[in-house]
Amino acid sequence: MPSRKAAARELAGLLGVLSHPDRIQIIEELRQEEKDVGCLRDLLGISASRVSQHLGLLKAHRLLEERRDGRHVYYRLTRSRLAHWLLAGLEFLQDELATSNERQQAIETARLMWAEGTKP
Repeated sequence: MPSRKAAARELAGLLGVLSHPDRIQIIEELRQEEKDVGCLRDLLGISASRVSQHLGLLKAHRLLEERRDGRHVYYRLTRSRLAHWLLAGLEFLQDELATSNERQQAIETARLMWAEGTKP
């Protein structure tokens, strides 16, 4: 039993880190390639300080790594399968939202874009 509790606690911690829409988008944007704060700011449409806060939390939980190149810092996923796991979550949501056509379409569009690595 103690190992099941420990595993559940670890998973709950991970889900807590992922529980913000901006952090999920950051992970999906980093699926294909590393990006800096400015690029993520433009893609997400949020302030650079907010992006930095999210990146700091993701990095603290070892979900991201950074690479410095002069004055720029580039971020990448430590394990790309996390982004694939989130895509599977979108498929689950799509099945669950069969009654809401508009939300289902939005999720399908995001899932396809992230899977193909395309930009909006």
